[in-house]
Amino acid sequence: MPSTSYTQAAYPFNAGPLGHIEGLTISQHEKSLLHYFGGLPYALPPVGEYRFRRPRPLPPCYQHGTRASPGRFTGSAAVCPQPWDEDDKSLWDENCLQLNIYIPADSPPKGGWPCLVYLHGGYLQWGDPNMAPESLVPLLTETAFKSIIVAPAYRLNAFGFLASHELDEEARKDNVQATGNCGFWDQRLAIEWAWKNVSLFGGDQTNVTLAGYSAGAHSTFQQLAHELYFVPDEKAIIKRAIMWSNSPGVQPRNLDQQQDQFNELCTVLGIADTLSATDRLTKLRAIPATELVAAQHHLKRSEFRAYTDDSFISPTIVSHINSGDVAKRMKRRGIKLMNGECRDEHNSYRSWRTPSDSYAAVKTRLIADYPSVVVEKLMKHYCKGSQDLPKAYKDWPDLFGHIYADCQVHNLERGFQNALFKGGLVPGKDVLRYRFDKRMKCVDAIIPPEWGVTHATDLDSIWLWGACGDGLTADEKGMLNDWNEQFAAFVRGDDVQWGPSSPTQMRRLRADGKTDVWEDDRWEQGLEVWDLVNGDEEKSRL
Repeated sequence: MPSTSYTQAAYPFNAGPLGHIEGLTISQHEKSLLHYFGGLPYALPPVGEYRFRRPRPLPPCYQHGTRASPGRFTGSAAVCPQPWDEDDKSLWDENCLQLNIYIPADSPPKGGWPCLVYLHGGYLQWGDPNMAPESLVPLLTETAFKSIIVAPAYRLNAFGFLASHELDEEARKDNVQATGNCGFWDQRLAIEWAWKNVSLFGGDQTNVTLAGYSAGAHSTFQQLAHELYFVPDEKAIIKRAIMWSNSPGVQPRNLDQQQDQFNELCTVLGIADTLSATDRLTKLRAIPATELVAAQHHLKRSEFRAYTDDSFISPTIVSHINSGDVAKRMKRRGIKLMNGECRDEHNSYRSWRTPSDSYAAVKTRLIADYPSVVVEKLMKHYCKGSQDLPKAYKDWPDLFGHIYADCQVHNLERGFQNALFKGGLVPGKDVLRYRFDKRMKCVDAIIPPEWGVTHATDLDSIWLWGACGDGLTADEKGMLNDWNEQFAAFVRGDDVQWGPSSPTQMRRLRADGKTDVWEDDRWEQGLEVWDLVNGDEEKSRL
């Protein structure tokens, strides 16, 4: 975060039907710069018997505080227990369905500020939305970007994405909505909360952009797809979508495949498979959160991800992409997309649960994320049908990083974008492709310099305008000014002067800091891998 002398003061606020609350005002030299509320609940606690169940909205009459006793929201959202940075559990709380709100201190324009709902990343396994309010002051005061930012926490790893026949049958028996994909249902409830309440904070509920980085970008696609196929036009919220460094991926596993992971987790936790389904779930819900997190390190299928439930995720979503139907529905609703990448995504991707140096280890690690038939295809494609390390990679973990980055970002983005263009969306107008070949100096404080222009080097530095380290230099601000102006215009819903005019072109920030329109040299490679794993949707989810 830039080292500047900001001051904090209490910010009492009458939030109408939400009650009286207290946040913070960030100031400098007695000038108010930003208002902030941290840790506002958007759903009831998902704990006890509600662990592994869909979130429950707050009651219509729920108030966060009264005039005599206002609710105090000056901290941050609770962090879902997670297998990352486990030395600091001070913010861990399974009751994590809370959000942070960042508001420009200026008077809102007529109609209100646009609203950006931001979904944090972390492989759906870890992460949180807790950006210090001071870190966003430069973005909201120095630049053209003026928007309310709503950043929710949501359930992760096993808490958010455990699924099994036991949970499914329990839900049906209790006559409640189906389980699974709880993290996505959390996000959806937060989006609905923002849409319903942003006007209370000076926002425009008719102007909502959904954005996410990494797993948050993948979540953004899932939320967009859910609206397109499960939400009628008159109830749709998302006007624009931003997918920073991620893609739709492949058709998620079915419930039988998720069952294998559920069984493995129970085995690691010592929950016998001879118990009844009810007893297994009772024991799972009684396991302390810290033990549930620790057990995940011992799983072969360590990554808890989405499953195809036909409730949040359509069982034919990939075929809908390929047929152009997703594009046609986006066009009908006027939804535009920003989607792109960093040059060296793989250096960061290889660092999460890195496999050992062997063919078998890479294959096993990929199966933790993707259906086995997809992994078989990928290994055959990259290794040319052998089990020898391809010459282009220095070791097996290096190959893993490239495959992972290609599937999460580079190749499957291109296949997705190609399908959108074939479905009628216009490059440079409806779909804004980008690429970064330049790394800002402030990122060195959080990401090793030797990783280059890797995954996440653009989030805090470029999109959030130097919200890390010592901030942007004057020269960097000059080279990024037009990027910021186009980003701001996109979130406002204005026309964007992006540059590219054909499907294979990308707006690029070059290594020398200049911006150009680049002819994508990975386009054909991306389409080849997309067709490999998503060309036959039925087989890709077996």
